[in-house]
Amino acid sequence: MYNALESLHPGNFAFVMATGIISVALEAQGFGGLSFVFSIIAIIAWVILILLCIARAIVFYKAVFIDLTSPRMVFSYFTLVAATDIVGILLHSYGFIILAVVCWFIAFTFWCLLLYLAFSVLTFLSHEQNVNIMHGGWLITIVGTQSLVLLGITIAPSFGEYMHYMMMEVHLLWGLGLVLYGIFVTLFCYRIFFLSLKPQDLSPLLWVVMGAAAISANGGTSLLESQDQLPFLTNQKPFIDGITLMLWSWATWLIPLLALFGVWKHIVHKKPLAYEPIAWSMVFPLGMYTVASERIGHIAQFPPMIWISQIMILIALIAWVLSLTGLLSKIWRLLAVASLQN
Repeated sequence: MYNALESLHPGNFAFVMATGIISVALEAQGFGGLSFVFSIIAIIAWVILILLCIARAIVFYKAVFIDLTSPRMVFSYFTLVAATDIVGILLHSYGFIILAVVCWFIAFTFWCLLLYLAFSVLTFLSHEQNVNIMHGGWLITIVGTQSLVLLGITIAPSFGEYMHYMMMEVHLLWGLGLVLYGIFVTLFCYRIFFLSLKPQDLSPLLWVVMGAAAISANGGTSLLESQDQLPFLTNQKPFIDGITLMLWSWATWLIPLLALFGVWKHIVHKKPLAYEPIAWSMVFPLGMYTVASERIGHIAQFPPMIWISQIMILIALIAWVLSLTGLLSKIWRLLAVASLQN
């Protein structure tokens, strides 16, 4: 079990992200009871993973240090930011306003530390001579950034007369997320289109490229629905409107391409499907795309987008069940090995 703790992947927080956003999607589509179940699972999993990460940082601090100084791993820790924000959104929906505010400040603190740490690692510690170290997981940075927007808008009314401070903050974060997305997706496209691509290079992390666009679109819809107190922010709405629709269309275009990558890897090259923590990095984008489609459909008063969200929630649920089956099977094998060793 100690080996399992030492090798605990920070990407496990994607389970919380995936479960939480499916809960939000179910609630939006009228499945309140099932949404509550998913909320409880997400919150419990978040608490357990936080405790495990604290234990790992204390007992296996060297392993954590290696992760945080690796260009391939450091971005995975942004799942902690996004998961905390998703949990905050769930807590707020059930009336735990103070806890939701606490979640935002915890997430924002880790986001600040991780953002500058990650770029410092890329600048000073990366010795790669090309962009082969680039993978879809880097875009979890954008997911973490835009998750601060979603929770920030949710808790903004709690600040009373200082609400406009939070609203300015989330507008700035949304814009920063767009800039980071432009940087990372350019590197990502160069990596997959102009360098040699092998089946092992294609992983569920690729879906984060779509998920980052979907959560940015979701953040845009939240900004459009918000009641801004500053005229300057109100004047931004036409710009946000256009960018949001563009992000949704880009995320929609990516889905068939990503599915094609999966066919190329698992059917053409016959690579077997196997569970890994990053599998949840595919489930979360599907759930986020569902929520974004539903919200844009309501804002635009365009029913086909709502129909799309109703189809996508089924796909997201199937992906969640399959990933959970893989997770439980892996846990069962670990327990079996541990019992044999004892």
